[in-house]
Amino acid sequence: MDLSPLLLSRIQFAFTISFHIIFPAFTIGLAAWLTFLEGCGLVTGQPIYRRLSDFWLKIFAVAFGLGVVSGIVMAFQFGTNWSELSRRTGPIQGPLLGYESFTAFALEAAFFGVLMFGRDRVPRPVYFVACLMVCLGTTLSSFWIMVNNTWMQWPTGYALDPKGVFVPTDWSAIIFNRVVWVRFPHMVLAAYVTSAFCVAATGAWYMLRNRAAYEGQVMLTMGLRLAAILVPLQLGFGHLVGDYVHDKQPAKFAAIEGRWHDQQPASEVLIAWPDEAAETNRFEVAVPYLGSLIGSMSLTSKEVGLTSFPPDQRPPVAIPFFAFRAMVGCGLLMLAIAWIGTWLSLGERIRTARPFLWATFLSFPLGFVATLTGWFTAEVGRQPWVVYGQLRTAEAVTPFLTSSQVATSLSVFVVVYALIFSFGTLYIYRQLRDGPIPAPLLAGSGRPGGGTNPKRPFSVPGASPGVPPAPTAAPSPAPAAADPNLVKAGE
Repeated sequence: MDLSPLLLSRIQFAFTISFHIIFPAFTIGLAAWLTFLEGCGLVTGQPIYRRLSDFWLKIFAVAFGLGVVSGIVMAFQFGTNWSELSRRTGPIQGPLLGYESFTAFALEAAFFGVLMFGRDRVPRPVYFVACLMVCLGTTLSSFWIMVNNTWMQWPTGYALDPKGVFVPTDWSAIIFNRVVWVRFPHMVLAAYVTSAFCVAATGAWYMLRNRAAYEGQVMLTMGLRLAAILVPLQLGFGHLVGDYVHDKQPAKFAAIEGRWHDQQPASEVLIAWPDEAAETNRFEVAVPYLGSLIGSMSLTSKEVGLTSFPPDQRPPVAIPFFAFRAMVGCGLLMLAIAWIGTWLSLGERIRTARPFLWATFLSFPLGFVATLTGWFTAEVGRQPWVVYGQLRTAEAVTPFLTSSQVATSLSVFVVVYALIFSFGTLYIYRQLRDGPIPAPLLAGSGRPGGGTNPKRPFSVPGASPGVPPAPTAAPSPAPAAADPNLVKAGE
């Protein structure tokens, strides 16, 4: 393999964006989750929502910071590795990134401090508004990034000047491109589903360990019920994204389908091993007619194959082919878990369904895997274009860049990211391990949200959540640690 500056720059950008997208995929949904909890607490007055909000706020703060740091690095690469892309598309991409700063970053910067430190300093409605503004800020950030990326996927509203620079001619066509309004909801729903499964998996973990079991059941039930609604919507918008790819990027669609030759009617390849050299699939399993039905909603339509395009205009096949199937598989698996869990939760059977609790706990990576593989499908499938049909990736790299320079920066990124994100992930794990303050510890603490020891919960069968059990005998003079139940629960 020739490790050219172009290939190394692509690997470097893929590495940094793969790390970065994990955190927005989590924090966009988590900001909405915090807002939802605060709204429920404001309406019902039940303390459980306050406890869960305080717990997830700590995790949100760390993930938000890691997302900001990793995002800044990507912006630098537009100057260091992709200066020709910046020069030629700067009149369009520059303002779009500026709009993100003026709207999303401004909202986040203005209200993030209130979110973190204003809990007991502002009225509850004001605190709810702060949560709502941070949620809106993260959503707007996603919107402007998707506008920018969608313009690269399907450029509109521009003209090329004599020097090959893209000049905006119609901002409404750029911002309100109809493809944006398919891809943007798809991305936001992906973030919401990812967070919903993280919440549900965390709740399942606490129930399996019999730690903060009531809080865990609330998280599990709410996360699964939200996912039961969101996953079908996500799959629906995913189909609409597929329609746009079918119509606007036929080479990418053919690569995703693993279709080498024109077919009428077309079959749907479920699984295979694409062989690019031979322009065929090995070990193919396909369903007749289904390819035409998925592509054109017809049983007789003609679907285009990769051999209809010149070899230098075809994307790599293996990555989008397998990544797309991994994404769809994760989506279907999450749909099954969400619907089964919702059904179990209706009759309180979920508390004793330990195999299902284990399945839910182990499902927490599914949203991240689906998001990453969806991004790989979109970006690798766009090749060899960085601006689809107009600017090749090979033409966008910084001139006179050497392989040693890119290899050095890539190595530094790998080491620094490994250190920073390892510590961040460890901190998030410790927060999850400690869990929220259980309900009984709040009684008699003398301060809002207080407790004597958040690592020593206890539970009494039949007791109402949040209400300590009434004593049935005189208190024992022995210290609390002498009770083996308390000791075991506090481990």
